[in-house]
Amino acid sequence: MESIRFKLKGMDGMAKTYRIGVIGFAHMHVTWFVDQFSALENVEWVACADTVPTTPSLSDSSTTRTANVRHAQSKGVPKVYDDYREMLEKEELDLVIACPENSRHGEIVEAIAAAGVNILTEKPPAASYDEALRMARAAELEGVELIINWPSTWSPAWRLIKKMVDNGDIGDVFQYKWRAGSMGPLSSLTDKEKSREWWHRASDGGGVLLDYCCYGACISRWLLGESAVAVTGIAGNFASQYGDADDNAALLVRYPKAMTILESTWSTVNHGVSSTSIVYGTKGTIAVERGGIRLFKDNGAGDLITPDPLPDHEGNAAKAIIHHFETGAALHPTITPEINLDAMAILDAGIRSTKSGKMELCRTRNW
Repeated sequence: MESIRFKLKGMDGMAKTYRIGVIGFAHMHVTWFVDQFSALENVEWVACADTVPTTPSLSDSSTTRTANVRHAQSKGVPKVYDDYREMLEKEELDLVIACPENSRHGEIVEAIAAAGVNILTEKPPAASYDEALRMARAAELEGVELIINWPSTWSPAWRLIKKMVDNGDIGDVFQYKWRAGSMGPLSSLTDKEKSREWWHRASDGGGVLLDYCCYGACISRWLLGESAVAVTGIAGNFASQYGDADDNAALLVRYPKAMTILESTWSTVNHGVSSTSIVYGTKGTIAVERGGIRLFKDNGAGDLITPDPLPDHEGNAAKAIIHHFETGAALHPTITPEINLDAMAILDAGIRSTKSGKMELCRTRNW
């Protein structure tokens, strides 16, 4: 959807300065946005507000929400509101960055859209398909843009892989495997401190399935160019008993002509392999490695390919979004509602499958 708001210029014909606010500091990726937009000359920070956590934090160390607020203030955000609704009512804004708990994406996005303001939020799209659909409908109804950021969108490697897949360099893709993980969010905190953080609370939309399987859901949908059909999922809390959210999960996703295997973990010291993301085609295989991608055409060692850097205006979310507002250039498909609703359908079916123990059908878009 094209936003008329961002086509406006100042009365003197000068380029527009974009007034930006922040709502929600639960997700630590908010600091990336603050840093990226702060580096741009035509951005003015207006105000921010955090959501009220269901359980107060015991720590304010690096990457927790209070530390994230302080970081925004250090970058020039001048006002901090106690209530985001008051901020939306009082301030004139062009864009709001929303990084609340996963379970509150729908609530926050609907409020921003109702204020007539464009929205940039962080992956995953939401905690459920219904919530993601609410977000997309609210943005369309109010005539504003909803942008869902993915760090993987700005990866030169993934852009090159998509080009190679579309060119038929590895034939027809029939399988894709994604594995991602770490020792979990806020790993420097004590178990007691982590127990109070939303990441490890299922009711807040916490858990590794939403945190890491979401990447594979979005990338596979983008690579294959079609919606998934059904998902079988398994998830459990094996090493994080201080919380009730899953810390390991796997989804087996059925596409019309392919399958994907999405694995995620919050309890792995080292994946033990050099490639944790692999695309399999009828004529070759592409593996993501440090320093580039490796193309295999036979049983040999393959060829390591170093992707070219992306153009400057595609280097990160802030540059790409402002370029879009200034020029009307299309946003990358992975950050638009269409692909994100399909990605959320995979996650939603996966969550339902982990509870039912059965294969669950993916929801289809119904605007």
